[in-house]
Amino acid sequence: MTQLPNIVILGDYERALRRFSQWDKLDQEAKLTIYHEPLRDEALYQVVKDADAIAIVRDRSPFNEAMIARLPKLKFLMFTGERNGTLDAAALVSRNIPMGCTPGGPSKETTAELTWALILGASKNLIKQNRLISNGGWRDELSLLPMLSGERLGIMGLGAIGSRVARVAKAFGMEVVVWSPRMTPERAASENATSVSLNELLSTSKIITMHLVAGPGTKGIISADQLALMRSDAILVNTSRSALINMSDLLKALKAGRPGQAAVDVFDVEPLPDNDPFRNTPNLLVTPHLGFIAEPIFEIFSKGITETLEAWIDQRAIPHPFKP
Repeated sequence: MTQLPNIVILGDYERALRRFSQWDKLDQEAKLTIYHEPLRDEALYQVVKDADAIAIVRDRSPFNEAMIARLPKLKFLMFTGERNGTLDAAALVSRNIPMGCTPGGPSKETTAELTWALILGASKNLIKQNRLISNGGWRDELSLLPMLSGERLGIMGLGAIGSRVARVAKAFGMEVVVWSPRMTPERAASENATSVSLNELLSTSKIITMHLVAGPGTKGIISADQLALMRSDAILVNTSRSALINMSDLLKALKAGRPGQAAVDVFDVEPLPDNDPFRNTPNLLVTPHLGFIAEPIFEIFSKGITETLEAWIDQRAIPHPFKP
């Protein structure tokens, strides 16, 4: 009797994958295990050590070179979305282990929506206002709120997400300035924005929102020196990747009052540990990495996983091969 391939699926925190596609073939033709809880390091190794194939929801389960070296049975690995920041793809390539991915779905649209939810929530002090109501109060000195109209929005990165954010800013009557390592005046003008230096963007913008890819040239691009440039009433927003910011420097900067607030959806360790200071910093609005959490996206993820793993089992061409 032929032994069934051992397939492990990781990071289904939302318990959403089985809702959106048919799993009958995989249930019948593989030993399939889906893990919902966060797993890292030795706990992660214990559940994947005998896996023939691994599927990862986004970059929730880190696989570095050392971890991959401990998986002699591994024959295939895939992840959802079009990139994975915690996977050492070169270690898989060196062992000739093929990789697959799925389409990303409308994550750019949902991330732009969340960016504006955070900007508006922070600038209008919605959490404090709601807490005031919950505690039996009404308006107080917090109720004299700033306006966004007429203010400057600084966008770091003018790709698919940053461009959407810029268009909404214009609808609010904001001035938009942009910076990225390869920004040009022409590219900025195409979104009715102005290209400026990074220092000018940081020192003059009321809202600073980050939409860069975290790579060798952008990791840690915001640290103590850059934070100190920001206005005392500025709001720093990050729905991209936590690696763009030195997060310990951000905590110190918020305590010092420059910037005045931050609104963050991404963290170095996710989920946040119970005692993490990011859970209880007064001038910080945090959300649990919601940028891509939407039904249409998880439907694409789910169908992408089943289609890809079925193709692998049948030794057919992988629908979306990943080549770093």
